[in-house]
Amino acid sequence: MIKKILSLLLIVIGAQSIYAQDFAVLTQREQAQVIDSWLDDRITNLLPELMTETGIDMWVVISREYNEDPVIRKLLPATWMAARRRTILVMYQPAPNGPVETYAVARYDVGKAFKRAWDPESQPDQWEALMDLIKEKNPKAIGLNYAKDYGHADGLTMNEYQIFHEYLPENLKSKIVSAQTLAVRWLETRTPAEMATYRHIQEIAHQIVQQGLSEQVITPGVTTTDDVVWWYREKIKSMKLDTWFHPSVDIQRPDPASQDANRSFASTPASQVIMPGDLLHIDFGITYLRLNTDTQEMAYVLKLGETEVPEYLQKAFEQGNRVQDLLTQNYVSGRTGNEILRETRKQMDAEGIKGSIYTHPLGYYGHSAGPTIGMWDNQGDTPGAGDFPLHANTGYAIELNAVVFVKEWNKEVRIMLEEGAFFDGDKVNYYNGRQKKILAIPRPTGYLGN
Repeated sequence: MIKKILSLLLIVIGAQSIYAQDFAVLTQREQAQVIDSWLDDRITNLLPELMTETGIDMWVVISREYNEDPVIRKLLPATWMAARRRTILVMYQPAPNGPVETYAVARYDVGKAFKRAWDPESQPDQWEALMDLIKEKNPKAIGLNYAKDYGHADGLTMNEYQIFHEYLPENLKSKIVSAQTLAVRWLETRTPAEMATYRHIQEIAHQIVQQGLSEQVITPGVTTTDDVVWWYREKIKSMKLDTWFHPSVDIQRPDPASQDANRSFASTPASQVIMPGDLLHIDFGITYLRLNTDTQEMAYVLKLGETEVPEYLQKAFEQGNRVQDLLTQNYVSGRTGNEILRETRKQMDAEGIKGSIYTHPLGYYGHSAGPTIGMWDNQGDTPGAGDFPLHANTGYAIELNAVVFVKEWNKEVRIMLEEGAFFDGDKVNYYNGRQKKILAIPRPTGYLGN
């Protein structure tokens, strides 16, 4: 009897290990090596192109410890958790399309690229040391991180700006310009080295999402939506990953008193016990190697006697896929986020599809810099960020919903989807595919994924 029980346990454990095997995650040391190698590659091969494109031949990034500019966070080496005292990075391009000289007006070298260009012993005043460097290079345009449209590019504090302006010689003050476009281009552009890994990162996220929306985690009638949310948080930590937002799990069910499809995203639903017949939705993201995912998928809890997701729900789900197709077909280089949104909504209206689009750039930040394509609370133009043009080699969270009337429930159901994707200049490619079928809980025998 004991041998039989052990045999059964081995079969179960084996099946679970195949189904939910964790992907390899690099050690902290290995991650640091990758991050630093990517950073060196970006400074050497990407930055010259972006500085030439934006016409800024000197970029000055200034931050004080624990009040970091969003840009400097992506210029610091992996072993720096914050700026130190006041850290000033200077990037200067003597000639268009040429190499960029990099300096750290700081007490330390900042990684491999930014060598210390200040000796406090000979020049105690850090600001004077910075001015000496600027006067020596005599740039045509001095880019500073103040910006109207993007918080990512607005990291220079008023105090630091005022001091900089006071120290800068009068003949150079007219050369100060906003580095908004340069900062956005730096944050939004993905390199070949980063793209080689992004699919793997998204694959890890998909695996975690789908394990959480399964019988391994959910016991109908017992497990609550909050239980699943906190399972995700623990799972992320156990895999030595990070997240950039707290996950959420919500329910739509046939109860006519429940109007989940009309719930505002400004309100978080209370925790509920998950029951057979529930349609679940997860919003989830991880951070790994300084890159972020943002994923929304859906699952259905089978009722007694059901062996698959009801066809009427799957048909509704396909409307979400259709909105994805309409949106991504409108990704054209040079087209603004507002233009993409307007054209997509026109096509949705022509096909009688009800829904919303709130797609955003994805990369170094979960809600990253680049063209905004709609917002959940604004389906019209977004001034500023929505006017930014689409560039090649940029990443997005294709985020949207379709609202479909389901006669079997006698109510509307909201299909909410989000997947990471890459625009290569010609077309949109999902990093690791996209959900095309609602996940069943429990999975039918022989289930191999979506």
